Amino acid sequence: MKITALKTFIVPPRWLFLKIETDEGVSGWGEPVVEGRALTVQAAVHELADYLVGKDPRHIEDHWNVLYRGGFYRGGAILMSALAGIDQALWDIKGRALGVPVHELLGGRCRDRIKIYSWIGGDRPAEVVAGAKDVVARGFTALKMNGAEELQIVDSHAKIDAAVERVALVREAVGPHVGIAVDFHGRVHRPMARVLVKELEPYRLMFIEEPVLSENREALKEIAGLSSAPIALGERLYSRWDFKSVLQEAVVDILQPDVSHAGGITECRKIAAMAEAYDVAIAPHCPLGPIALAACLQVDAVSYNAFIQEQSLGIHYNKSNDLIDYARNKDVFRYEDGFVAIPDGPGLGVDIDEDYVIEKAKEGHRWRNPVWRHEDGSFAEW
Repeated sequence: MKITALKTFIVPPRWLFLKIETDEGVSGWGEPVVEGRALTVQAAVHELADYLVGKDPRHIEDHWNVLYRGGFYRGGAILMSALAGIDQALWDIKGRALGVPVHELLGGRCRDRIKIYSWIGGDRPAEVVAGAKDVVARGFTALKMNGAEELQIVDSHAKIDAAVERVALVREAVGPHVGIAVDFHGRVHRPMARVLVKELEPYRLMFIEEPVLSENREALKEIAGLSSAPIALGERLYSRWDFKSVLQEAVVDILQPDVSHAGGITECRKIAAMAEAYDVAIAPHCPLGPIALAACLQVDAVSYNAFIQEQSLGIHYNKSNDLIDYARNKDVFRYEDGFVAIPDGPGLGVDIDEDYVIEKAKEGHRWRNPVWRHEDGSFAEW
């Protein structure tokens, strides 16, 4: 079996799909994308295709090593996301060729389903009470919300009070046992993070995500000591080497590798195993499309320390197309009682509607994240 072509499709709302074709008629799909940089990742995929065309797609580990180590410059969001989507598609091919789910090739699943959470409130958290009640009514037992709007490095307690009040209202609306994750989104700098984490302590949070930016994580030890809530981060880390120092510092409770950013299934499986050795949980980041979610679930299936999965159904970014619009098997992600079933179809388990992908690729997208500014006109972290 030989790879004959890598085809990419930029599709709304903000995704990039990849199809890898072979000379035996078996194809696989991946989702290589950096949100807001889809065109850049697309170019990287086609650069890597120069090596892959003509190769046996089943040699996944070797291809991963060559694509990663074979470039003098390696790592980072763009290259690792391109590699991630290729890796997903290669696993999809191998599973489909053998007629088994990817998790069977990774040792067999250790769970039948995994808990999921749903987003509420949008980029600027609003109408969070109605959103929280809605997701609970739909059967979710966990949710995530942005903790604050923009905050300057030292800002007013009025903004802290407003952020805490929103969380308090959600906790009151959903009761004591629904999981609430609060995402600081890297918007909160160290001085304000210390204040906000302490003020949120009474609300028994499921976790606090990115209390500071990953590049400022030397502050985490101090911040973590102010709260009993688990600390989560990892969506902006791209390899096991990025995560290595995080684990060694022993201040993070939950890693959130993104299977479309951090080298794909091959790499995220290794990151999960590293985390398990440190008694750290994983909760893969995935506000993306159906291929990315299917890939995440393959990793969840074989990772003892996976405890919850992000998913994008109804997320505020998906205004033009939602999670399962591109899937033929609309029931692939079976939600029930706050859980999603591990797909049991061959490969990644999701059957992509290629005709619909081609149609929507004509529309494409140029999604960009917002550019925010503080009241004084200076740039604000989104």
